[in-house]
Amino acid sequence: MYLNQFLFLAAILFAIGVYGVLARKNGVMVLMSIELILNAVNLNLVAFGTFGRNPVGAVFALFVIAVAAAEVGVGLALVIMLFRNRRSIDIDEIDLMKG
Repeated sequence: MYLNQFLFLAAILFAIGVYGVLARKNGVMVLMSIELILNAVNLNLVAFGTFGRNPVGAVFALFVIAVAAAEVGVGLALVIMLFRNRRSIDIDEIDLMKG
């Protein structure tokens, strides 16, 4: 397989993720779209590392996975607090939570 095939797949995943972040109002769907973006980045890192015969790409991918896990924890906590206060997980209602 060629490097450009992996890069094309990662670009498609990244574009779908960006569309999901910009177009969705559901908090969980936005978090899933961010995960798609991070997975596209991981795919690029591993592809470049594999084709360059350098393990640094895989090491950076592990760091990105750790950041993604922390992002999910914080993001889900925010979504749960939004649901508790507003009985909805609509992102447009976040600005109504100003104190």
